[in-house]
Amino acid sequence: MPEAAPQFCIPADIPQRIFRAYDIRGIVDETLTHNIVYAIGLAIGSEAQAQGEKQIIVARDGRLSGPALQAALSRGLQDSGCDVIDIGAVPTPVMYFATFTLQARSGVVITGSHNPPNYNGLKIVIAGKTLAEDKIQNLYRRIVEKDLEKGVGGYSKVAVIDAYIKRVCSDIQLQKNLKVVMDCGNGIAGSTAPALLKALLAPANGELIELYCDVDGTFPNHHPDPSVPDNLRDVIAAVAEHKADIGLAFDGDGDRLGVVTSAGEIIWPDRQLMLFAKDVLARNTGATILYDVKCSKHLASVIQENGGQPLMWKTGHSLVKAKLAESGALLGGEMSGHIFFKERWYGFDDGIYTAARLLEILATDATQNKRSSSELFATIPDSVNTPELKVNIPEEEKFGYMQRLIAQAKFSNADMITIDGIRVEFADGWGLVRLSNTTPCLVLRFEADDQTALKRIMKLFRTQMLAVDSSLELPF
Repeated sequence: MPEAAPQFCIPADIPQRIFRAYDIRGIVDETLTHNIVYAIGLAIGSEAQAQGEKQIIVARDGRLSGPALQAALSRGLQDSGCDVIDIGAVPTPVMYFATFTLQARSGVVITGSHNPPNYNGLKIVIAGKTLAEDKIQNLYRRIVEKDLEKGVGGYSKVAVIDAYIKRVCSDIQLQKNLKVVMDCGNGIAGSTAPALLKALLAPANGELIELYCDVDGTFPNHHPDPSVPDNLRDVIAAVAEHKADIGLAFDGDGDRLGVVTSAGEIIWPDRQLMLFAKDVLARNTGATILYDVKCSKHLASVIQENGGQPLMWKTGHSLVKAKLAESGALLGGEMSGHIFFKERWYGFDDGIYTAARLLEILATDATQNKRSSSELFATIPDSVNTPELKVNIPEEEKFGYMQRLIAQAKFSNADMITIDGIRVEFADGWGLVRLSNTTPCLVLRFEADDQTALKRIMKLFRTQMLAVDSSLELPF
C-alpha cells in the first residue's frame, strides 16, 4: 500500500440494503463510502480466515471511484490480518481466473457491473465459492456485531491479464478468418478483450473492428449493458457497415455477452445457450446443462434432442455458479447473459471467454457448412416472447405476495414450477413471476408459440395476480 494511505474507521451506521442477494452494491459516497468498504474488507478478511484463507486477490473495474474504494478494501483486508494480492483494473472473470491460477482461492472485485457511473459494489469469492444470500448477510452481521479479526497483512501486486489471454489461446484456435465487431461500452472488458480477440483472430488473418474499447468510467457513448437493445444499436450499425461475421458486446465488468448476427439480429442469451449446449453435448453425451427460470422452453428441448440432461434453477450468477458445481453440469447460463463453461474452462461466468467459444463455433461451421452467423442461428428455435416486465411492489410486501400467489394460483392443464417464484408451463408457452433479488419489484416474462397463445397466457397471469392483490399496476 502507498505510505500516504488514508486512515479508515468503521462507521456507526451501515445500510443493510447494500448487502444484496448476489453481491454488495450501493451509491458511491452515499450508501457506499470509503469507510463502509473498509469495514466490509475487515468482514471479508475475517470470514476468509474462518475458512482457513489468508491470501485474498483484489481487483477493480474501470469506474472512477474504483481506485479509492480498492484502497479502502485492501486496508480493511490487511487490518484483518489477510495478505492482499492486487491484480489491478481487470474484468471480473479475470479476477475469478486468478483465484484458480494464483496461490489464493479467495478474491474480491470492486465493480458496479452494468449500473450507472455513480454506483459501485463488490463481488466476492471465498475459498473458491462466490458469496450469495445468507453468506453476504453474514458479512453485515460481522460488522454489526464487531465479529472482526485484527492483524497486519501484507500487500503485493501481480499482473494476470497476459496469463489469462495465453490460457484462452491455448484452448481455442479458429479454423477460418472472421471479421468481428466488438463493443466494450468503455467498460473494463476493454483492458483485455481486444488483445485476446486479436490474438485469436491473427493466425487466420481475421479482423477486429473495435467500438468504445478505451476504458472510461463515465461511459460517454452508451451504458455498458448488452441486455438493453438500445445499447446494441452501434454494434448493429457497424456489423452492417463492415459486412462483419458477428457483433459482440460486453457489460461493464465483462462477465456478460451480447451477440448480434451478420444480419443484425440480436441473439438473446437463452438462444446463445442452445448453440453452446449443442457444441458441448457433441463431445459430452449425457452431460447436464443448467439454465435459469427465465430461459426459453425450447432450451430444454434442444438439450434433450442433443443427448443432454436439462436442469432448471434459480436466477442469479452466484446461485447458478453454486448449482453448476453441485450438479456437475458442464455448461450453465441465465437469461441475463451470464454463461458458465465447465467444459475446458473453470465454471465461472465469463463474457470474454464465452465470446471466444462463440467465434470457435462460427469459424468451424463456416469452414464445414459455409453458413453465416445469421444462417447458423436460424437453425436454433425461436419463439414469440416478452422482455422482462417489472411490477413495483414495496420491499416489505413482495415476499408475502409471492407466497400467497403460489398458494392461491390455479392454472389448469399446466405444470407449475416453484423453484424461483412461479413458472407455469403450458403446451404452447409459459409465464413467470418471480421476486427481484435486488429491487422492490416482481419480474415477469412470457413466451409462446404464437401471438395468440402469448396473449392468452398473459391474460391468465393477469387474472391470477390481481386476484391476490387488485391494487397492482400490471404493465400488460
